[in-house]
Amino acid sequence: MTTLIVTPPTDPTDPHALWDYLLSSDGRVVGEHASVSLLQLPKRNASGDQVVALVPAARLSWHAVQLPAGSLSQRLFQDRAAPRLRAILEGLLEDHLLDDPAQLHFALEPQARNDAPVWVAVCDRTWLRAALQALAQSGHVVSRVVPEFTPGEPALLQVVTAPQESAAGTAQLVAANAQGVSVWPLSSASLAALDWPPETPVLSEPAWAQQAEALLEKPVTLQASTERRVLALQSAWDLAQFDLLSSPQRRIWARWRDAAATLLQAPRWRPARLALMTVVVVNLLGLNAWAWREQAQLQEQTAAIRHVLTSSFPQVVVVVDAPVQMAREVAALQQASGALSPRDLESLLSAVGAASPAPAQPKTLDYAAGALRLQGLTLNAEQLRLLSGRLQPLGYSANAVGDSLSVQPKGTP
Repeated sequence: MTTLIVTPPTDPTDPHALWDYLLSSDGRVVGEHASVSLLQLPKRNASGDQVVALVPAARLSWHAVQLPAGSLSQRLFQDRAAPRLRAILEGLLEDHLLDDPAQLHFALEPQARNDAPVWVAVCDRTWLRAALQALAQSGHVVSRVVPEFTPGEPALLQVVTAPQESAAGTAQLVAANAQGVSVWPLSSASLAALDWPPETPVLSEPAWAQQAEALLEKPVTLQASTERRVLALQSAWDLAQFDLLSSPQRRIWARWRDAAATLLQAPRWRPARLALMTVVVVNLLGLNAWAWREQAQLQEQTAAIRHVLTSSFPQVVVVVDAPVQMAREVAALQQASGALSPRDLESLLSAVGAASPAPAQPKTLDYAAGALRLQGLTLNAEQLRLLSGRLQPLGYSANAVGDSLSVQPKGTP
């Protein structure tokens, strides 16, 4: 699964503006990167590829707020909950923002809770919406919007190239820790204002390393902007919230699709894929072995029944239905010996007489192939139903229709 990381320009609506992009084959390794026009951005080659928009640090401000109880009782992206939560954020941040809150976009930190301060990322709403719309119109549907830096530990200072809207050829100092993210010009005055502990790690793009070391009077760790953009993907943040989440179902589907593609293709999931494949293969082999064993047992039982029939009645050469053929041969033996069987007329009449709740006087009597049919009985419908029920325990099946009763031994074909 390939990830396309795109950093929007100052004016996303300008057809000549340059978009910084970076391709990563697994979300961790830096691949192809360049600054091109919107139409020159690489296209997605597979369904599992995803597009991520990166918001530079200079375009975001960070604010910690305490939400009222119950503000997050509903899902953030539900249509009914989002306007209410946005109104709460506008009220809490109104005195801390330089611009009109209606012109700004808000995004809450992942797994935000009511019982603790919550980080809120704020950026220009018009700029971000225009960037996402421009990407969508060019065939790049964004699955996530991630910030370049986020508050948290460990604290670090990083020297980066100023964005396009700043003075060309200048550097900025980004300070990130548990108290937030701030952006300063790279100067001794900024370092004095920050007054961070001397042991704080400092990262720098190679172009500004010498200048940073001279100001800090200590060595810095080199980190290219491409590496920083790939690291931003590891953040759990997604700034696409509230009105920017125009289609919750589509975004949820994209998340599941991207997660599935990561599981199927990312190198770090290879052990899990091998383990899952092993489990599936073992289960398939086990099911096949179990089915083969059951089939063998069934064949053994069928062969045993056929053997009983052919050994007891050698005259039976072709076995079609062993139980039925066995019953027929036993009935034939009983008839030949003169013993009564349940199929004989006498046995049938005796059973009907024993089960009848009243004297049954049929008008006609038909007997054929071990089945007895009595028509024109003088019994009423309730008596016929009772007679039919009493014949069941005696080993006979009976069917009463009108004044007619059909009786035959159970199991008769």
